[in-house]
Amino acid sequence: MKKHICIVCGWLYDPKEGDAERVAPNTAFEEIPDTWTCPLCGVTKENFELYDDEMPETEAIEEKKQIINDREGLGYNEIVKDVFEVGAKDWDREMFDELIPLPDGTSYNAYIIKSEGITVLIDTVEPSKSHVLFEHLEHINVNKIDYIVSNHAEQDHSGSIPLVLEKFPEAKVITNPKCKKLLISHLDLAEEVFITVDEKTPFKFGNKTLEFVYTPWVHWPETMSTYLVEDKIFFTCDFFGSHRATSKLFVYDEAKVLEDAKRYYAEIMMPFRKHITKNIAKVEQKEIAFIAPSHGPVYNRPELIIDAYKEWISPKVHDKILIPYVSMHESTAIIVDKMVERFTQAGIHVIPFNIPKTDIGQIAIELVDAATIIFGSPVILGGIHPQLVNVAYLANMLRPKAKYVSFVGSHGWGGKMMKQYETLLSNVKAEIVEPTFVRGIPTEENDDEIDSLVNKIIELHKELKNQ
Repeated sequence: MKKHICIVCGWLYDPKEGDAERVAPNTAFEEIPDTWTCPLCGVTKENFELYDDEMPETEAIEEKKQIINDREGLGYNEIVKDVFEVGAKDWDREMFDELIPLPDGTSYNAYIIKSEGITVLIDTVEPSKSHVLFEHLEHINVNKIDYIVSNHAEQDHSGSIPLVLEKFPEAKVITNPKCKKLLISHLDLAEEVFITVDEKTPFKFGNKTLEFVYTPWVHWPETMSTYLVEDKIFFTCDFFGSHRATSKLFVYDEAKVLEDAKRYYAEIMMPFRKHITKNIAKVEQKEIAFIAPSHGPVYNRPELIIDAYKEWISPKVHDKILIPYVSMHESTAIIVDKMVERFTQAGIHVIPFNIPKTDIGQIAIELVDAATIIFGSPVILGGIHPQLVNVAYLANMLRPKAKYVSFVGSHGWGGKMMKQYETLLSNVKAEIVEPTFVRGIPTEENDDEIDSLVNKIIELHKELKNQ
């Protein structure tokens, strides 16, 4: 039985050992199920190639061998030698900013870099988890911190800086001028603790070099990223993050991490697509081995998340229709059911979201690349149902790139829903398709109106495919 090596991350499958609890020892690589993924980076079986200690060396195999050798002997959560992840997992957190559901918890990543007796901490953690940070620092024998790099002033990353300074009073806080102002106002830090930096001047300590890249509006105006030159690690803070608590240091399930990252992007980053385009161009000027964000696992295949972001920020939309709706007495639900059936028959991916039963984060994910959004609501007290108002307001905040928007619903004796929609969705720059509202419960007499809306949207989607 032959060994096989992952061509992405260099992890070696040895059939004598198997893969922990997933593959039993003495299982040939060919016998592993096709659904199995690399335990280190999460890619599938087709990304492995035959490996033999006695086979002729190739440059690719030699490079992967070196990756394996480099990782041997590394300590607790050590990305490369003397660079550690020391943050905290928040397994049970269910909401973020009292708005964003967190089905997989989250993490607050912080990083330690050691070099010739000098120790640098990259970001901190949510203050309620500061004890975990200090436990991790003790575990890797951090007895002093010389510098704290603050990439972002939001408190889930900066909030423990006062506690770190209390424990290590000689430490200085390295950040950019805008972030300095916010840190002073949010954390009441003294002016003299700061060292301000810019993009032009590298910061050297020991045998290491940090470069600072301004990446504004991902997702605050002061945000920056920090690049460790010698080890090619980009510490990007919220940029490229994913709300996910995991015991794995690196991405190991790419599909799941991308789902979490897309949720994170949708709920936090999506309104800033133009800024992200410029920031990605800056990031790609660097040679990157690892992207180390402030939430979620470390990317040891950086192109995974960079390529995903490029797709999400592009003008391209999918052949997909979202229908968030509320129905009090089933009238709106009947309209939605009819439309879903027709769109399905036309081969269009359609997703109805019954708002009272829906994770609003899932709606945000689908808003990233949907071509059309159809809002459905009955009239209540002369206007839109409040639960749908929340969704419309969120969509307006997130500014999705949808091409078309429309509205359906039912009423008893009138209402002013369209005026409300126009106000609520002022930031959504999509073409409005003539809406359909019916009086009372929909009957066969209303089918022509519903069909007219459906047919119009089907034709618009055909035009999109031909562009």
